Amino acid sequence: MASFKEYLGEKVEVIMDRPLGTKHPKWGFVYEVNYGYIPNTKAPDGEEIDAYVLGVDEPLKKFKGKVIAIIHRLDDDDDKLIVSEGKDFTDKEILEKTAFQEKFFKPAIVR
Repeated sequence: MASFKEYLGEKVEVIMDRPLGTKHPKWGFVYEVNYGYIPNTKAPDGEEIDAYVLGVDEPLKKFKGKVIAIIHRLDDDDDKLIVSEGKDFTDKEILEKTAFQEKFFKPAIVR
């Protein structure tokens, strides 16, 4: 299990590989928020660490913001960072905004 707790409160740059409104290439669901990765990092799946960007309602190419929380998947080893700038979100809001993908897992919010 990766917790990525060292990223909490840190400023990061997210490169979007799944901007708001795009479809997942394999599963077909639509990304309701911008979703991308933190360059030059390593997650347990061998890819870079994934991140949801909250608080921006238009598709982005990249985004700089602060890690405000982590989605820890209780049934998977691919945790996700929650990145925002200037706005905090409750655990409930985070789970609602990421439910389009996280509904397939058992997510818990880590702060």
